Amino acid sequence: MSLNPTGRHSGFSKAGLRRMRDVLARHVESGKIPGLVALVSRGDETHVEALGTMRHDGDAPMRRDTIFRMASTSKPVTMAASMVLLDECRLRLDDLVEPWLPELADRRVLKRIDGPLDDTVPARRPITVRDLLTSTFGLGVDLTSMGTPIMDAIFERGVFSQSAQETPGPDEWMRRLGTLPLMHQPGERWQYQISHDVLGVLVERVTGRSFEAFLRERVLDPLGMADTGFHVPAGKIDRLPTAYVPDPRTGEFTVWDEAAGGQYSRPPAFQSGGGGLVSTVDDYHAYFRMLLNGGMHGSERILSRPAVELMTTNCLTPEQNAARSAMARDHVHLSFGQGQHGGWGFGMAVRTYRGDYAPIGQFGWDGGTGTSAYADPHHRLTGTLLTQVGMSTPDSARVIHDFWTTVYQALDD
Repeated sequence: MSLNPTGRHSGFSKAGLRRMRDVLARHVESGKIPGLVALVSRGDETHVEALGTMRHDGDAPMRRDTIFRMASTSKPVTMAASMVLLDECRLRLDDLVEPWLPELADRRVLKRIDGPLDDTVPARRPITVRDLLTSTFGLGVDLTSMGTPIMDAIFERGVFSQSAQETPGPDEWMRRLGTLPLMHQPGERWQYQISHDVLGVLVERVTGRSFEAFLRERVLDPLGMADTGFHVPAGKIDRLPTAYVPDPRTGEFTVWDEAAGGQYSRPPAFQSGGGGLVSTVDDYHAYFRMLLNGGMHGSERILSRPAVELMTTNCLTPEQNAARSAMARDHVHLSFGQGQHGGWGFGMAVRTYRGDYAPIGQFGWDGGTGTSAYADPHHRLTGTLLTQVGMSTPDSARVIHDFWTTVYQALDD
């Protein structure tokens, strides 16, 4: 990293980066976060911190090339496959999805979100590609409606791909999804998660290839994202840390997934666009820098500039966005302000007001396994923080919050 004569970096202050390291180290030393890897980049300058260990009881140290389970931080990356199809007019924003996804034809909609599954009215209109891209097609994981018949059914039928239950292959998964009524009318309300998994199936049916094969050919390989995929091959499994979900009452570490023999050690039956990727800080840096560069990676175009602009601009109405605001407000231990961005593009949050240190226009998302990745066009900045601690307690959310605070306090201009 180059220092100018004043002892400052070209993009970050030396003292600011030291503070970032000190704050992150404090979280690791607290015993609540076994280890983490953080990357911040601005212009030609990239700064990486790898702190702590791969297991909470010691073991190998975290390294820059450690592979993490990205959970919902998968969404911004997997969305690129759909954008490629939009660029090529193999999909259109307002196409009906029924020709490819007949399971979603002739939908019924619950009269009340907490009502019985057979108390429904007909959908007012069919579901479109736009509804899936904006997470407004009518079904999702609603943290404010837990314990209702529809949420119970989503979990019981294996439709929520991030649950402990084994998810079936894409055709059986779609069949099960098709047995459920919608929770809201198409286009009415933003809802979490499920639309991204549907988009993965849509990409498969439009292209005639597996979701991962198409994503790899058109996005991952051109960007050099060699460590990103839906499982970790045997030759790399030693780079995958144990994943924990701390006990919400005691904070005691509970193993959610081991590396060897765990759920990411073999190809999954269902390639989840909503949360199935594994990756590294450098791979995510390559992806978000491509978005900052308007779809370009070096001299190669990955996505058109308008596709990137559409993904990274708020596309929700205030009415559609009400559920997002409620999720952040009502689950504050998860969001710590990070959830209150004000807007949503395609596959990621977009800041529409100033609620903390990040400026309007910043885009990206966080993951329930303790991951975070955003880019900031105003400062030409990307940042990625990866941990292996699930958000069953506030600890990993606090690290994410402090990471972004210290990234912004380190800006030197």
